[in-house]
Amino acid sequence: MNGGWTLGLWGYCHICSDKKMFSTYQSVGYGEQLFMGNSSTSKVEGKGKVVLKMSFGKELTLNDVLHVPDIRKNLVSGSLLSKNGFQLVFESEKFLLTKNGMLVGKGYLSDGLFKMNVMTIVPINENKNKSSAYLLESSNTIAQRYCYVYLLRSKNEALESFIHYKKEVENQLNKKIKVLRSDRGGEYESPFGEFCSQHGIVHQTTAPYSPQQNGVAERKNRTLKEMMNAMLISSGLPQNLWGEAILSANYILNKLPQKKLDKTPYELWKGRTPSYQFLKVWGCLAKVTVPISKKRFIWNNLEGFIVPRKEKKVCRLVKSLYGLKQAPKQWHEKFDNAMMSNGFRINECDKCVYVKNTTSGYVIVCLYVDDMLIMGSNNDIIKATKRMLNSKFDMKDLGVADVILGIKITRTSDGLVLSQSHYIKKVLEKFGRYDDSPVKTPVDVNLHLTKNKGNGISQLEYSLIIGSLMYIINCTRSDIAYSVSKLSRYTSNPGEDHWKVIVRVLRYLKYTLNYGVHYTRYPAVLEGYSDANWISDTNDTKSTSGYVFTLGGAAVSWKSSKQTCIARSTMESEFIALDKAGEEADVDKTCATYLYTL
Repeated sequence: MNGGWTLGLWGYCHICSDKKMFSTYQSVGYGEQLFMGNSSTSKVEGKGKVVLKMSFGKELTLNDVLHVPDIRKNLVSGSLLSKNGFQLVFESEKFLLTKNGMLVGKGYLSDGLFKMNVMTIVPINENKNKSSAYLLESSNTIAQRYCYVYLLRSKNEALESFIHYKKEVENQLNKKIKVLRSDRGGEYESPFGEFCSQHGIVHQTTAPYSPQQNGVAERKNRTLKEMMNAMLISSGLPQNLWGEAILSANYILNKLPQKKLDKTPYELWKGRTPSYQFLKVWGCLAKVTVPISKKRFIWNNLEGFIVPRKEKKVCRLVKSLYGLKQAPKQWHEKFDNAMMSNGFRINECDKCVYVKNTTSGYVIVCLYVDDMLIMGSNNDIIKATKRMLNSKFDMKDLGVADVILGIKITRTSDGLVLSQSHYIKKVLEKFGRYDDSPVKTPVDVNLHLTKNKGNGISQLEYSLIIGSLMYIINCTRSDIAYSVSKLSRYTSNPGEDHWKVIVRVLRYLKYTLNYGVHYTRYPAVLEGYSDANWISDTNDTKSTSGYVFTLGGAAVSWKSSKQTCIARSTMESEFIALDKAGEEADVDKTCATYLYTL
């Protein structure tokens, strides 16, 4: 149990009642008191550091926490958090704690007080490797100045690293550690002190607030840190590689000769001359070469031949061969030149849409690989375009379009209906769900999805279903955009709950098999709508954005996706969604304006 932690908005200090919760601890002088709001006082027995493991896996380190055994509730001072760069956002009886835009933790209103959602406490006597705070400890020998560096996840690992160091020294160098000097950090107290006593090691500590008494170690830490900063800046590498930079800096320092002895710490410690042949510029680019056999043909589906006395020459292809990686580019260039030379213009919003405007009418050609859809204001201009294409390419006319790319086109008295009933039926049959009973809604609102921590269930089939559903969404079915966007976040390791939801989506598609998008001529105005939720799921840290744009009485573009940054309020999440909708509106408006100029 963590004892519970309450957020105090106006408190001037952090307060904890249990000494076991402190990761570092120092007793205070006699007589120090804490004055309460009801005019009473409580004795302060010590102060130190408390590390709280928050519900999002982050750790919140509280410094100068007062140890007050009489206090009934552990208190986190909101004003101190604010002074240290944290931000508190309150909304709907809950709050979020962030720093530099990153979510740290959250809490809820309970019995009139805001309680912090703390998972665990990281106490001094608990040696575990789950802390996200990296600390550095270095061990130095005074005579040789040879330095060992260990990267720690928390100070609790100091004893484990020292034991590793002790075993290496005794086994490799046949030397014994007799004296250890350190500061008064909590990591050198129990059980570190007991270990030294058991092995006959004299543990010397500096006087309080006197780091100069351990000057060798302090100067070494400063040198390593300055080298680390210089290496990161010069290489342009990110700060999260600071550990690797420090290890490299220490490796170099151990092999640099000292001024007084003209020998390296490596020689003095290990008794042999160091090697420098493996040294490289830290952070330099690595170049990878791949050997290629000279006898291997570039395209193994082509049968080669050799002409005598022309072995070093190759043939130049007169035209592209179907299947070569250059073929799509050359095909598009050839088609593009043919269209442009016949008076067509490229739609700047979509390079595969060609438009031609003449005195007799207009025509639009949409290209998808080698499939074309031709639309025009009258039959004569459509036939003229077909004749032009037949003269340049080997074409096959399929007549009036009724299905293209799995999308069915149905003509009505006032417009067109786009649907995918045939494609959806194929998907249901492919995954064995066509005989399932249909449902009227795509999502069960009572089922909340979380990451699967066990073994994944049929991951490949799950990903194939997601891919099929994504194509359905992109073409005609905006009504399942939210549910599929949610399901796609668990593609790498789907569990039983995820399969229940994805099967429900398939059953919903069976119920709505003949649903489609009905476009009419009016209203000829592009209208857009956006919305967002603000962290509706307590296990999530980001909101969900959604937008839809309509033209001619039906939707022309839509999207539902997880926001890429953390919103600190409902208003902020709405603005993030509006920004994405604005980007799409600009594209849709440009495309619509371009077509309306015909």
